[in-house]
Amino acid sequence: MRTTATTTTNPSTTMIDIIAQVPAPAVWGNIASGLGLLGAGIGVGMIGNKAAEAVGRNPGAATKILVQAIIGMALAEGLGILALLFAK
Repeated sequence: MRTTATTTTNPSTTMIDIIAQVPAPAVWGNIASGLGLLGAGIGVGMIGNKAAEAVGRNPGAATKILVQAIIGMALAEGLGILALLFAK
């Protein structure tokens, strides 16, 4: 009868070895780009929320509010894309 030896690996040790092989700038760059995109998403959501609230208060100014909201959302998205591109 043949027996085979089984080896168990400690998952935490394996994960630490994997993390130790990743260069630190790559990790921090990914975190920075993720936070930049998160901020852009939050900014666009806040602009949309306030634009809808403003139209609800003054429906006659809907066109002017829409134009300003689109410009603000474009600027927020642009900053998010810059965070994605420039984070190293």
